[in-house]
Amino acid sequence: MSDADHSDTTDAEPADTTGADATSAFDPVEPNTGEEFEPVDVFSDSIDFDLRPGSDSCYKCSTCDTNCPVAEVDDDFPGPKFQGPEQWRLKQNEDSYDIDESVMDCSNCMRCDNACPAGVPLSQMHNTARGEYVSEEMSKWSPTYWRNRILANYRTSAWLASKVPRIANAAMNFGPARWLMEKTMGITSEREFPAFATQTFREWWRAEGGAAGSKERARESRTRRGEPADADKKVAYFHGCYSNYNTPEVGKAMVRVFEHFGYEVVVPEQRCSGTPMFANGMLDDARRHAEVNVSSMADLVDQGYHAIASCTSCSMALRQEYPELFDIDGIEEVASNTFESVEYLRIHEDLQGELDDAAIDDELAEEFAYHAPCHARNQGLDRQAVELFRDLDGVGIEDVGDSCSGISGTYGWKEEKYEKSMAIGEEMFEHMEHADGDVGMTECPTCAMQMEHGTGYEIRHPLELLEAALVD
Repeated sequence: MSDADHSDTTDAEPADTTGADATSAFDPVEPNTGEEFEPVDVFSDSIDFDLRPGSDSCYKCSTCDTNCPVAEVDDDFPGPKFQGPEQWRLKQNEDSYDIDESVMDCSNCMRCDNACPAGVPLSQMHNTARGEYVSEEMSKWSPTYWRNRILANYRTSAWLASKVPRIANAAMNFGPARWLMEKTMGITSEREFPAFATQTFREWWRAEGGAAGSKERARESRTRRGEPADADKKVAYFHGCYSNYNTPEVGKAMVRVFEHFGYEVVVPEQRCSGTPMFANGMLDDARRHAEVNVSSMADLVDQGYHAIASCTSCSMALRQEYPELFDIDGIEEVASNTFESVEYLRIHEDLQGELDDAAIDDELAEEFAYHAPCHARNQGLDRQAVELFRDLDGVGIEDVGDSCSGISGTYGWKEEKYEKSMAIGEEMFEHMEHADGDVGMTECPTCAMQMEHGTGYEIRHPLELLEAALVD
């Protein structure tokens, strides 16, 4: 795909080099990033997808089951060991074996991947099994299938709602409408739908001049910082669905913070990362979106850009789930050049040093209760925000523990899963309520929904705090 096929990137100049000088200030935790991040190649070069090595590794171990938040609150859920390796063994030995429907009770939090001492690719097995169950065994006429498909394809619903955001906000949270959606589709009426922004991030981006405007602002910042005006500092922003349609302030903060450090930002053509589709077994839908994303980002990686995501589930999809599940040209290059936004700045800039000289006034809260999303933990980023902000003048930040928030994207929006999601999140709610202050912080938009729902706290993204501390 050529540059002309990508909106907002047509004025990006070819790069002479492929990266920026690393001035990492990590201490004590260094995230697993870039070329060092190598998704498990359980399928090797065979077209038969032999999962026996992974299955054999976990035959005598149940560590994943003891770390599964769903199994902790649901005695009927057989756990990740059964969903992955044991079901795979059954399928090899029994020609008539069908995937057990309990695979749909897995929330795709992927904590089992972190827990496994042998590196078994459990979530890859779960995604594969879930996709097979939905494709071959789930009735395409059932209300559950269509509920799941609507939730999985949130981008479509959000795009429509963004055309009339005020009407959509009123209609989606109208009591009788929520009751009707629960009775007919199984979408819980206990949650309020998140508000759609009256101006999407991409609309704001175009109004700010798109890539050309960012290039000019970045050059001014480099001059102010004493850096070469033509320094090769450029990133491609994968904003995801939620930052575009619901919380554009996160996307704006990302742009302003990166431009503050002299980075030219482009916003390429993109679709959903596929995370809610993986969780609902809609792998064909996920592949269609992945093909667009990989094509867009691969062209830019070839020009020396890095892919930056402000949502940890989005960065997780691009850097791990895509190469595990799909064979798309350019996918490995995109995966090895994808970073979470704050992680990238910690690697390439003296972010801690700049924060040491910064202070927060009354624009934001003084005390934050921070929750690390499960998909941040899988990327080695669970302590990132706490380490970064703990010495920031005027700010206190408290880690509220390592529990799962429980919502897991679309999982907590399903009527039959709602109570389980709240039971999983109970530990987090309690820790937040005992923390100083009443403002939460997380990188995941659905974790933010759950935090707000369970405590009533306002929730902010780390990028918003960075913007308040560093950007004039």
